[in-house]
Amino acid sequence: MIDVHYWPTPNGWKVTIMLEECGLDYRLVPVDIGGGDQFQANFLRISPNNRMPAIIDHDPITGSEPLALFESGAILEYLADKTGQFLPTEGSQRYKVLQWVHWQMANLGPMMGNANHFKNYARNIADDPAQLEYGTKRFVGEVDRLAGVMDAQLSVNAFLAGADYSIADMVTWPWAMLAGRLIDEAMWEVFPNLKRWVDTVAERPAVQAGRKAGADMGKKELTEEEQKARREILFNQTNDKVRAAREEAAQSAK
Repeated sequence: MIDVHYWPTPNGWKVTIMLEECGLDYRLVPVDIGGGDQFQANFLRISPNNRMPAIIDHDPITGSEPLALFESGAILEYLADKTGQFLPTEGSQRYKVLQWVHWQMANLGPMMGNANHFKNYARNIADDPAQLEYGTKRFVGEVDRLAGVMDAQLSVNAFLAGADYSIADMVTWPWAMLAGRLIDEAMWEVFPNLKRWVDTVAERPAVQAGRKAGADMGKKELTEEEQKARREILFNQTNDKVRAAREEAAQSAK
C-alpha cells in the first residue's frame, strides 16, 4: 500500500494518474494546503520543502522499512522503477524521457504556477497595478513560449519523449491541459499538435481516474475572510513562518 499525501491540484494529479496507470493500491491522505496542513510536523518529516505531493511506500523496492519521497518528478521515476512501466530501464530512451520530466519540473510547472498567481490571485490583493501587469505579462508570455516548445516536439512525436506514452506525459499533462485558461482558449488553434496530445492523453481511463481522485476535498463554501486567510497561507510563506514547524519536525524525528 502507498500513502499519498495529497490535495487535488495539477501536482497532486501527476501521482494519482501514475498510480492508476500502474494499477497500484494507494490511500489518499489529505493535505489541505489552504488550511496549512503542509506545515504540520508529521508532514514535514516526509516533505521537508512543505509541499505536496509526497508518498510513503510501505512495500518499497529497497526492501527496507517504509520509504518516504517528496517531489512529484522523483515520485514518478520511483514508481516507474518499482513497476517497470512508463520509463525504460536502460538505454538512451530512458534519458530522453527523463529530460522531459526535468523540463516540466523546472519550466512548465513553475511558470504556469506563477502565471496563475499573477493572473487569477494577485489581482485581488496587489497594491501596485504596474507590478501586477509586469508579472502577468512575464509569466503568461513564458507559458506561451513553453506551449510552443511542446507543440514543436509533438509535431514530430506522438508523445513528449517519442513514440511511447511515458512518465514525461503524466508529469506534464496536468499542467499543459490548463494552459488555455492562462493564455486564451484560442491558443489551441495556434498549437494544434499540443491540442491533439492533450486530448489523446485525456482519453486514457487511468488519467480520468487519477484526476478525479479526491475531487471532493475542500469543496465547501468559504466566507471572504476565510478565502483571505487561505490566500495568506498559500502565498506569503517565509522561513520565519515555517521555522517553528520545521524545528518541531526535526526534534520529533530524533
